[in-house]
Amino acid sequence: MSKRCRLQLQHCATEDAYCATHVEPLELFCDDDQVTMCNQCLLSQEHKHHTVLGIEAAAEKYRELFQEMLESLWQKVEVAESILADEQERMMMVREEEQNFKEIIESEYRMRFRLLREENEMNFLSPQGCKLDLSLTEANQNYLMRFAAELEENFQEMLQTADIVLPLFFNRSESLLLQCLVPARITDLSLCPIKRMSKMLAAYQRHITLDPETAHCWLVLSEDLRTVRFGSIQQDVPGNPRSFDFSASVLGVERFCSGRHYWEVAVDQAAQWQLGVSRDSADNKDNTLRASPDKFLLIGSMMGTDYTFWVFPPFKKVCLQKKMRKVGVFLGYEYGHISFYNVTERSLIYNFSHLSFQGALRPLFSLCIPNGNMNSDSLTVCLPRAPS
Repeated sequence: MSKRCRLQLQHCATEDAYCATHVEPLELFCDDDQVTMCNQCLLSQEHKHHTVLGIEAAAEKYRELFQEMLESLWQKVEVAESILADEQERMMMVREEEQNFKEIIESEYRMRFRLLREENEMNFLSPQGCKLDLSLTEANQNYLMRFAAELEENFQEMLQTADIVLPLFFNRSESLLLQCLVPARITDLSLCPIKRMSKMLAAYQRHITLDPETAHCWLVLSEDLRTVRFGSIQQDVPGNPRSFDFSASVLGVERFCSGRHYWEVAVDQAAQWQLGVSRDSADNKDNTLRASPDKFLLIGSMMGTDYTFWVFPPFKKVCLQKKMRKVGVFLGYEYGHISFYNVTERSLIYNFSHLSFQGALRPLFSLCIPNGNMNSDSLTVCLPRAPS
């Protein structure tokens, strides 16, 4: 059986080696028509102006061509494998960001439920609350339930945002080699406004003043101790161990060892700034960013028309789509919670949760030390809003 097959193949190969028209050996190859032909075919008008090569020469030409194509394909395979590895690493980062996104939302709403419950309990236990009749108490409870329902609805909407965004990273198109991979943009909480944020936080807003004893030597404070800017000459703060020596920072006078506190800062007059909370240390000379629980910061930087925002610790970029004008800072000491808000958009920027505080904490304000000419950057602590 196998011998018969070999004879048939040899017979077919022998037939294919001869021109079917002229019954002569196919020793030539027409490069234009991509066909083999004999010497008689070469004389025909059909191939008169075509490029014709000998079989061996044509075979060598296409052997080299195929080798180049193969090498090019192998290079593309290597590039594809590299992109695939980067994509897999990126997918892991996106999953981590998704988990971080959900944890931030959960911690934020957990804190808000606590605040709401405390507010309701204080209203009920206050002397005015004791005088309320049952109908008003029931109305207050109904209000609490409605507010809680709104918070839960908003919480679920924010979680769904992550579920919608993630498939955009996992469902890649077929033209993988032509794609330009971009950084994951998951932790963009500016897309998730928080309902009734202003009303709830206003109850905890404090009157914050700047502490001249902790001011960097190049900083000038306003008379009302609410605005900090760069000065044209170095300020005289000799031998003060509480002054920051390595960045243009100043602490707030207020020290917080318990309770809930909130303040707002206008940042629209500064191109590069830091806001946050710092441990009240007897020696603040080491003001470098290091992996320690001494500081919790939101950092804003404007380069040209582009704005970049970071948090620390750890040093991490956060995605914000609009210029920041006013930042709100919330500290829940017993909760171990610090939140940063975009006051204008009434949205959460970022939060730190499950922290453990020891000792007094103070508001921190910092401007980037200019390189060369002095700049006009300034930060202003906002006065508490009058209750509505």
